[in-house]
Amino acid sequence: MRTANILHLGIKELRSLLRDPMLMVLIVYSFSFSIYTAATAMPETLHKAPIAIVDEDRSQLSERIIDAFYPPFFAPPALIMQTEMDARMDAGLDTFAVNIPPDFQRDVLAGRSPAIQLNIDATRMSQAFTGNGYVQSIIGSEVSAFVQGYRTNVTPTVDLVLRSRFNPELNKKWFGGVMEIISSITMLSIVLTGAALIREREHGTVEHLLAMPVTPFEIMAAKVWAMALVVLVASACSLFFVVQGLLKVPIEGSIPLFLGGTALHLFATTSLGIFLGTLARTMPQFGLLLMLVLLPLQILSGSVTPRESMPGFVQAGMLVAPNTHFVMLAQAILYRGAGFEVVWPQFISLVLIGVALFTLSLARFRKTLATMA
Repeated sequence: MRTANILHLGIKELRSLLRDPMLMVLIVYSFSFSIYTAATAMPETLHKAPIAIVDEDRSQLSERIIDAFYPPFFAPPALIMQTEMDARMDAGLDTFAVNIPPDFQRDVLAGRSPAIQLNIDATRMSQAFTGNGYVQSIIGSEVSAFVQGYRTNVTPTVDLVLRSRFNPELNKKWFGGVMEIISSITMLSIVLTGAALIREREHGTVEHLLAMPVTPFEIMAAKVWAMALVVLVASACSLFFVVQGLLKVPIEGSIPLFLGGTALHLFATTSLGIFLGTLARTMPQFGLLLMLVLLPLQILSGSVTPRESMPGFVQAGMLVAPNTHFVMLAQAILYRGAGFEVVWPQFISLVLIGVALFTLSLARFRKTLATMA
């Protein structure tokens, strides 16, 4: 009887979700447009960076320097006057502004060391950090070639052979698409279960459930499996049609193994959503709680920055979060083709964390229902 109750209550949750257009739009957006835009807009490489050049020398050397900046790394340089440089950077029109001083070519040929001023908009961190080295290298190469009369290819003493494993193209889409799926899985699982509980409280259907011969365990288990199933199906479709189909990201490992780990992760995060739903009385309160919980989970789990770069106490503390283990197993399976013999510690960790969160949420849920009764 308990299994039948859980099944029928879960079907009721699915029907309620289908009648909520806003949540349906959120699910579709999170596993389609959001993943595509996050994968294609990751600012890790220099691409068409806006640059302006003040040419006060107007010499053959300055012309060579100007012509050396071209797509795809830089946009075609804008030739401006010195009086325009600060105003354009203040307006955010240029990330880089190069000022070539008068008599620059003459000073170079005379053996002096003239200075070229490079202004950088450091608020655009990714472009500023990468482009700084590009600009210095381009200018240095053009000046050296002009002085010597030819371009030299210096033979290195040691031949460094680069081998980029797991992403030989160094394609940012391969990283962004998968990591966005992980973030969407966590966010939607918490949102859907918490919203389902709060929606019943606001509509007054919780009292109807209390009058039925069902237990708090059955009510909570039904919400967990129904919302977890929705997110699991949506993530599988997104992985096949968006990541593999649209973005052309190769998946090295076993997708069924990844979905198995996703199911365990959803068991933990849906239980967490129930817990947050018992703390919040309204959807606005739930939204505030969600920001306090979701942002640390995503930022400190290793999906954005490597865990090794974080302080030791943060690394140790995040081991109790399901996201940390889910990111580890997802990267190992989807990127490196790892099997169960590699990721079994993460599977066990997700089981233990899920059981702990489910038990805690069930106790809180029973207390909430007791106060309502």
